[in-house]
Amino acid sequence: MDYKKTNAPTNTVTQNIMDLCEDTENIYESVAIIAKRANQISADMKTELSKKLQEFASNNDNLDEVFENREQIEISRYYEKLPKPTLIATQEFREGKIYFRNPAKEADVDDL
Repeated sequence: MDYKKTNAPTNTVTQNIMDLCEDTENIYESVAIIAKRANQISADMKTELSKKLQEFASNNDNLDEVFENREQIEISRYYEKLPKPTLIATQEFREGKIYFRNPAKEADVDDL
């Protein structure tokens, strides 16, 4: 998914708990789903940023010479301005874009 085009807010927004637990009927399950998705998003963003910054890595281990690359700074600032992974995951959950299932609930239905 393209996190740059998300309509998630960049600041923390107070959520109505009842809205979050509509799909799962359990607020703890909803929070667990959002947390797992936020971890996935965070890992994806970290690998993407690392790949982009790897292009600017120098092989010299000289501590005396600090080289600031303008493109590297701009890329870092861009990623800092993106919404946090938890906000993106919450927005995806509210919009129904996250697929989730609970095997324990499915097992209860099969036993009947």
